[in-house]
Amino acid sequence: MPGELYWLLDDFVTSVADVSHALILSNDGLKVASSRGLSKEDADHLAAVASGFQSLAKGTSLQFGGGAVRQTMVEMDSAFLFVTAAGQGSCLCVMTTGAADVGLIAYEMARLVGRVGQHLATEPRKAGQ
Repeated sequence: MPGELYWLLDDFVTSVADVSHALILSNDGLKVASSRGLSKEDADHLAAVASGFQSLAKGTSLQFGGGAVRQTMVEMDSAFLFVTAAGQGSCLCVMTTGAADVGLIAYEMARLVGRVGQHLATEPRKAGQ
């Protein structure tokens, strides 16, 4: 499935307006697959950042009774970062330009996860991996 993931992510970047990068990561912050245009170093960094944001959101929700975390969004001066659950043990992370329609991005991310989420599951790492 990894080869197909790259194709899906590249298609997402080219077909959804204002999307710059997309990647699938494990909940513990390891890159599973990324769209073209992201160097290995940047993809690894973005996976770690996205995992951290998602973990913080889950911890906040747990502390204050917010329920399941559906999406984490970070608004910057000229970009947005979105992270959403994408199958057991995985997340979908998307970077956009600052001009992005956040509702459209959230909708398209949910559509992608709905179509292929069951194939995005990531097994937890075992000790020593």
